[in-house]
Amino acid sequence: MVRMGPLAGLRVLEFEAIGPVPFGCMMLADMGADVLLVDRPSDPRLGFGRDRWYDIMMRGRRSVTLDLKTADGVLAARELAGRADVVVEGFRPGVMERLGLGPDVLLADNPKLVLARMTGWGQEGPLADRAGHDIDYIALTGTLHAIGRADDDPVPPLNLVGDFGGGGMMLAYGIACGVIEARASGRGQVIDAAMVDGAALLATMFNGMLAGGKWSEQRGANVLDTGAPWYDTYRTLDGRWVAIGAIEPKFYAELLDRLGLGDAGLPPQHERGGWPAIRAAFTRAFASRTRDDWCAVFEGSDACFAPVLTFSEARAHPHARARHAHVHLAGIDQPAAAPRFSRTPGALRNGPPARGERGRDALRDWGFDDAGVERLLRLGVGLAA
Repeated sequence: MVRMGPLAGLRVLEFEAIGPVPFGCMMLADMGADVLLVDRPSDPRLGFGRDRWYDIMMRGRRSVTLDLKTADGVLAARELAGRADVVVEGFRPGVMERLGLGPDVLLADNPKLVLARMTGWGQEGPLADRAGHDIDYIALTGTLHAIGRADDDPVPPLNLVGDFGGGGMMLAYGIACGVIEARASGRGQVIDAAMVDGAALLATMFNGMLAGGKWSEQRGANVLDTGAPWYDTYRTLDGRWVAIGAIEPKFYAELLDRLGLGDAGLPPQHERGGWPAIRAAFTRAFASRTRDDWCAVFEGSDACFAPVLTFSEARAHPHARARHAHVHLAGIDQPAAAPRFSRTPGALRNGPPARGERGRDALRDWGFDDAGVERLLRLGVGLAA
């Protein structure tokens, strides 16, 4: 199987999981890594009970099935890990060790292996063994508290900050770092990727601003959290929304001009006591026209304006189309690989595999001869017919 992309040639063994693990491994697969998914023999209806065909974070893989609760299954997993550059698992702390697949075993078998362990709370600490989800992890970091409007409840930002930003992206970043180091040193290591750590890291800027007296822990009272009227969303005449982010004075001046408020005698931009008056003027102005009318008004503008689009609308936007930001794969429109590389671009190769799909080809590409494949089959590795 010919793969292109900056990670071409990298072999990743992914044990089936939900959330950040498949997202991080999707990023690796998009960039050319050969990701072999070790699926459970049957569908346990993980998470929200998603059918595999539209769980598009699973794209780009090939699959084998394996029961890790059997002694033979553990032996087969060790053989597969012995051919991998990276192993990724998302079990609770201690599960891999109890299965006989802990770091001491896998690194003894394959000293150059990068073993990436994805959890919510981390491999150690008083909460390490506790269950949780994205909302819990970002709550403990202070991030959730900061998101929302003044005098209102904290608003969960979907599961973008914990699962995908602080989890899956940090996982992929850690793996890339680990692989670079392993190729230089000849030695592998364990990556402890915790969503609670990643979500905290994403808020680094705000920690600095808080220390410098530039951030209030009162929700909705800051420039970037809907406190400022010129960094917020507004409802339009047709019940849709627009977003403005005119922070810099020259962009703010253009915003006022496009809104027809340049000569309205509004308070100075950074005079907090005048913010309610500015917000009221913006609210009235935006409510006077439809969203698309405002798009026409702000066409070609540097006023930091954008329509608030649905996912479906976003795919059809001219800018997204010009950048080929979405692709149609396996019957589903979905985001393309990112970021972009000039010489070794990533690509989407196949949709989510059925359990065991294309597994035989993967085993051969990983160096198992006919006898080796038959041995794995006897140990319980399952392949799709």
